[in-house]
Amino acid sequence: MATNRRLMRCAPEAVFRALSDGWLYPSWVVGAARMREVDAAWPAAGAVLHHSVGTWPFLLNGTTSMREWHPDRRAVMQARGWPIGEARVVIEAEPGHSGTLVSIHETPARGIGAAIPSFITGPLLRWRNSETLRRLSYLAESDSLGPRESAPTGGTAPGVDPVS
Repeated sequence: MATNRRLMRCAPEAVFRALSDGWLYPSWVVGAARMREVDAAWPAAGAVLHHSVGTWPFLLNGTTSMREWHPDRRAVMQARGWPIGEARVVIEAEPGHSGTLVSIHETPARGIGAAIPSFITGPLLRWRNSETLRRLSYLAESDSLGPRESAPTGGTAPGVDPVS
């Protein structure tokens, strides 16, 4: 198992708000390239994200299933990217005086990753998940600053020329 921790300057609610938006998955998960579908029930236990991993044109379709969802505290997911394999991913948040300590624990569960010794996969997962937590912190910390302005419906965003 590989474990990473990062202190984020936001409340646990902001972290879990980012996690609860399935369409943001490729924004914070290193290796995820695009979303194909998000179950309407996401992030409830049993809901599934349909994504692709890799770089075009070398993409593999995968899924991530939510196993447990305890808002603002803990999320347990099963990520699948065959033929590479599956991993169990646990994200936990502990509120503190100067922010939220967020931990990610990833364990290869099946496939090639599970067959490779942990002294090889551990450092690679820690390296990747360090960046994963950095990306998640960007989303959560910016979210904690307040709502973002969005483009008005039925038109274009201010300063954007319409397509002709």
